[in-house]
Amino acid sequence: MKNFVNSLEENIIALILATMTLVTFSQVVARYGFNSGWGAALEFTRVLFAWLILFGMSYGIKIGAHLGVDAFIRLFPKPIFRVFALLGAAATVLYAALLIDATWLGVLLGLENRGASGGALPYVARFYQLPIGMEDLKWPLWVQETFDVRERVPRWMPYTILPFGLALLGFRALQMFWLILIGKREAMIAAHEAEELVEENKDVLKD
Repeated sequence: MKNFVNSLEENIIALILATMTLVTFSQVVARYGFNSGWGAALEFTRVLFAWLILFGMSYGIKIGAHLGVDAFIRLFPKPIFRVFALLGAAATVLYAALLIDATWLGVLLGLENRGASGGALPYVARFYQLPIGMEDLKWPLWVQETFDVRERVPRWMPYTILPFGLALLGFRALQMFWLILIGKREAMIAAHEAEELVEENKDVLKD
């Protein structure tokens, strides 16, 4: 289970990238070679791109690829810097929890009777209850006949990535919080591209 979770983002991201590449390439060949194509290809790749971004959030935390400005907090002693790092990870967990479903915050603040709700789960649930389909994505004819479904793919299906991607983000942030707490990680931010670029090009002007 641990290996499955650890490799989950990599496998799905690789599959999404491969699918986007194949679909785009096939559409170029079909359009310019045979003057035809799949009408839903643009919408399909757009959905895949959204999935790629939402999976990339958690994967970026896992590999330390997210950028951050921590020049100020690094001026503090290590114990205080560690507190800031823990707060950053905790804030990310809270952010993910709020975006998944903010109803719990309304209950906590006593606003549940005022309709204080929102988030990815209620959003997907609302589309699940409504018979709204995608603009261009349609089920193949054999799927329609076999399962007696509507012609268009329900909009809630591709939108399920919203709560799932946010749950992965919260999970990875919680992992980082624990690793920082036990001293195996300095901070959730581990990529400093600006500093690396300056270091790599510090002798350019001399040349």
